[in-house]
Amino acid sequence: MKPDPPLIKDRTFMNLSQKNMYFDEVFNYIVHFMKMDPQANYRLMVGTDSQVHKFHTLFVTGIVIKREGKGAWACILPIKFKRKYLNLHEKISMETTLTEQVASLFDEKRKTQLIDIILPHLYRGSSFSMEGHIDIGLERRSLTRFLANEMMARIESVGLEPVVKPESFVASGYANRYTKRSKKLI
Repeated sequence: MKPDPPLIKDRTFMNLSQKNMYFDEVFNYIVHFMKMDPQANYRLMVGTDSQVHKFHTLFVTGIVIKREGKGAWACILPIKFKRKYLNLHEKISMETTLTEQVASLFDEKRKTQLIDIILPHLYRGSSFSMEGHIDIGLERRSLTRFLANEMMARIESVGLEPVVKPESFVASGYANRYTKRSKKLI
C-alpha cells in the first residue's frame, strides 16, 4: 500500500512581509538569519495550532528561528480542511502531524548546514536546538493533559525536543494568532 502524500506538499509559507514562499526560500531566510551572527544561541521551533470555524478547520504551522536575546525570524503555513475537527484527540493529533511534517523538511542535510554555521563558535558558547511546540498542557485542569505522552513521544521520534504549554509559544501564541484570521489567510 502506497503511503498518503504529505499534507504540506506544494504548499507555501508566508509572513508579514512575504507571501508564497516555498520551503527552500524559508530555509534560505533561516540560513541568512543565522549567518548574520554565527556566535549566538539559536532555537529552531515548529508548532501548530488550529481553530474550528463555521464550515472548516484552519490549521496554522509556525516556524520560528530565535536568536536568544537578539531577535527572531518567523513564518507560517496555513492549511484549511473543509470539515470541522470537533474531536479533541483528532484535532491535537492533526496539529502534531503537521508539526512533524514541517519539521521533516529539515532533513539531515539541512540540519547539518545549520549546525555548520555555529560549529566554529561552539567553544565561545554558541548553540543550536530544534523544538516541536505542542498546544497541550500538563496541568491537572488541562483538557489535553491525557494526550501529552503520546504527542510528546511523536515529536521526539522525529528528532525534536518536545515543548508544551506554557512554554510552547510557537503553537499556543504565534500560530494561534493566525488561526482566527481564516479569510485573510486562505
